[in-house]
Amino acid sequence: MTEKQKRDAGQLYNPNYDKELGIEIMSCKQKCHEYNRLPPADFENKSKLLDDILGSHGQNTMVLSPFWCDYGYNVSVGDNFFANHNCVILDGAKVRFGNNVFIAPDCGFYTAGHPVSVSQRNAGIEYAKPITVGDNVWIGAGVRVMPGVTIGNNVIIGAGSVVTKDVSEGVMAFGNPCKVYRKLTEEEMK
Repeated sequence: MTEKQKRDAGQLYNPNYDKELGIEIMSCKQKCHEYNRLPPADFENKSKLLDDILGSHGQNTMVLSPFWCDYGYNVSVGDNFFANHNCVILDGAKVRFGNNVFIAPDCGFYTAGHPVSVSQRNAGIEYAKPITVGDNVWIGAGVRVMPGVTIGNNVIIGAGSVVTKDVSEGVMAFGNPCKVYRKLTEEEMK
C-alpha cells in the first residue's frame, strides 16, 4: 500500500518524504497562501480559490483569512458556513461540517495524531481520524477539535474548549477537556 492508501484506510502511515502526499500538501498550501493574500472584499477570486481548495461546499460559504488546511479535498462544508480568522484544518482524514456552522476566530480541527511509541513518533509515523460537525453548530473562539471527534446537531461549544470526545446533539459543552454543561431548550434550538 502507498502511504496515502494507508492514511485513507485509517492505518498508521508516514507522510515524511512521501512524494505523492508532499505534492498534494504543497499544492494546497500554495492555494491557501494565494487565498490569504487576496484583499478581503475580493469575493469573486476568494470564491474561485475556495472552490479549488475545498472538497465541496454549499451555498453561502465564507472563510476569513488567514485560513490553512493540509489537503483541502478532505474538507466538505454545508450551506451557510462561516469560519472566522485563523481557522486551521489538518485534514489527513475527512472533515465534514453540516449546514449553518459558525466558527469563531482561532479554531483548529486536527485529524492528525501521533503514536505514543517514541520510536514510531520519532520515525514520523502518524494517523488521521475523521472529524464530523453536525448542523446548526456554533464553535466559540479558540476551540480545538481532536482526531476522531463527532459533534452532533444543534450544539454550542464554548470558547477555549479542547474537544477530545464526541459531543451529543442539542447541548452546550465547554472546557478542557470539553464536557456537556447542559441541554439546550427547544426554544434555543429553533
